[in-house]
Amino acid sequence: MVEEFNVKDIDEVMNLWLNTNISTHSYIKEKYWRDNYNDVKNAILDAKLYVYKENNKILGFVGLVEDYIAGIFVKEGMQRKGIGKSLLNECKRRKKLKLKVYQKNENAINFYLKEDFKIENKSIDYDTNEIELFMTWEERR
Repeated sequence: MVEEFNVKDIDEVMNLWLNTNISTHSYIKEKYWRDNYNDVKNAILDAKLYVYKENNKILGFVGLVEDYIAGIFVKEGMQRKGIGKSLLNECKRRKKLKLKVYQKNENAINFYLKEDFKIENKSIDYDTNEIELFMTWEERR
């Protein structure tokens, strides 16, 4: 169900990105996500993406830039069904991973902590004025 991204799916991926960010990050103005839409669309084309599909519909995706997880996005109403874990497991083929997550996104933080990520530090995202946690994961030896 996890497969490599095909550029023909860019509009479906971007709709999922936008809708998920708006619903998950209610503490950030919707305008922020809409204003960044085109920049993210261009960045996605340069990243390594994996999508989770069921019945030819994208239910989630993850974006990677080397060992940095730019984001895991799961369609609203489909969370807690193993989609995010399947996408993360694809990422865990690498030896190390890192990511940033907003401190107010408690569901995401709890998900990553369950997946053995560690909180390394926190900082302010000056674009949103929100606190972000920097988290890392390393393959156990």
